Amino acid sequence: MKKIALGIVSIAFALVGCSQMTVLRTEEMRNVGTDVQVAVLSNLDSAMHKLRADNKNLRKRVDSLKAELLAQQEASALLQKRMMAELTMLSRRMSDESERNDSRQEEIIYRLDMLLGKSDKILAKKVVVSGAPQQQVSMDSVEREAERLVEAEAMFNTARSDYHRGEYKLAYTGFKQVYEQMKEGELGENSLYWMGLCLMDVNQVEKAKKVFEALAQSFPEGQKLCTTMFKLSAIYAAEGNVDMQKQYLQKILSSKTCATSGEFEQAAEILQELLEGNAVEPQPVSDSTAAPATETAPAAPAAEAPVAPAAEAPAAEAKPAEKAEAPAAEKKPAKKKKIPSAKKD
Repeated sequence: MKKIALGIVSIAFALVGCSQMTVLRTEEMRNVGTDVQVAVLSNLDSAMHKLRADNKNLRKRVDSLKAELLAQQEASALLQKRMMAELTMLSRRMSDESERNDSRQEEIIYRLDMLLGKSDKILAKKVVVSGAPQQQVSMDSVEREAERLVEAEAMFNTARSDYHRGEYKLAYTGFKQVYEQMKEGELGENSLYWMGLCLMDVNQVEKAKKVFEALAQSFPEGQKLCTTMFKLSAIYAAEGNVDMQKQYLQKILSSKTCATSGEFEQAAEILQELLEGNAVEPQPVSDSTAAPATETAPAAPAAEAPVAPAAEAPAAEAKPAEKAEAPAAEKKPAKKKKIPSAKKD
């Protein structure tokens, strides 16, 4: 019995020892599991922080690349707009230059045709010598006459181009040279007329008046007669000289040359108003007598060619005339009127 009891006690002790070992082992395993979890979680946290940092860096890089791409797109769009604008400007310039070249070519061809036609007419002319039978002019003299006419027309066209560019002094000098060379015919008349316009545009009215009066006296049947006399009437009206204004208006009405011109009707209207006692400001009319400088010059008029006008070339710095007020009624002191602007034909 004692042995059995000792055996039971031994077994009990053994079981208690095993139980304690199991508890200790379980405790140890729990501690090890906790350490492992802590280590894993720590590694995961560090990995997450690293991934987040990398993600932020990537986002910043992407944003930077987007900004660079946007800036490049804007620069490209701006460059494209500039290129399109430059191309448009170049296209317009080429178009304008082409149009100018075409117009110049047409003008040159027209002038050549006119000059060739005039040369043929001049070469076909004959000169009658007093006291001698009609003889054929020598080729040398005819060629010289043709060259003189061609040179005068070229000078006239150059002077007119200078006038339209506003170079009135240079244009006046050119027209004066043409007049001194031709003296008569269409070129002589036109050069005097344009000399007067140059003087008017630089406000040298007195000199312009002398030139217009010389034209009216020297070319009583000229193409510029009606326009010239109407301008003279306007000049005197602006000066308050009603008598001289009426005189030139009456000359227009009594001239057969002006019977079908635009100045005739307006002169009649103004003169009627003046006679009724109501001052009327002359209005610019179309230059019905204007003729291109390249047309064939008519025969010289019966009157002697005028001496070159005493008016000197207009000063380059002279300014155009300012407009004056229209005159008041009949009994009030006459005020200066506005001179109609010249018809630039």
